[in-house]
Amino acid sequence: MKLARRHYSLDGSRVGGLPMTSMIDVVFLLLIFFMVTVSASRPEAELSSTLSPSSEDQGSGAVLQPQIISVERIGDAVVYRLGSHALTNRADLLRLLRELPRASGVVVRVANDVPVEAAAGALQVCKDAGFTKVSYVPAS
Repeated sequence: MKLARRHYSLDGSRVGGLPMTSMIDVVFLLLIFFMVTVSASRPEAELSSTLSPSSEDQGSGAVLQPQIISVERIGDAVVYRLGSHALTNRADLLRLLRELPRASGVVVRVANDVPVEAAAGALQVCKDAGFTKVSYVPAS
């Protein structure tokens, strides 16, 4: 773009100058570009942190760690281990899970020799107990 110097005639009117039509087009293109590329996400200050305890879980140490359920096979029976509890049926597991805080989630760790229906049943029990954060981890 060649910019011409401003020249004035004897009567004071301007001769030459910048072409304003193309400048307006560039400004509108930039405006549209920035409007399209701006993200419409919430500000970072409004996002909830998983590290800060909520008012209902204040003071508990289980806020940062999810519950871990180990599904193992002992003989012909399937055993669900949750902490020091060893449960052999899903109804007992459901009763125990309903007593736990749900904010941190639950991890279901399944041994290699466990039948698929036992692993799927453990995941379904977690959902039935009201956990929204359920993770499946195969034992290595």
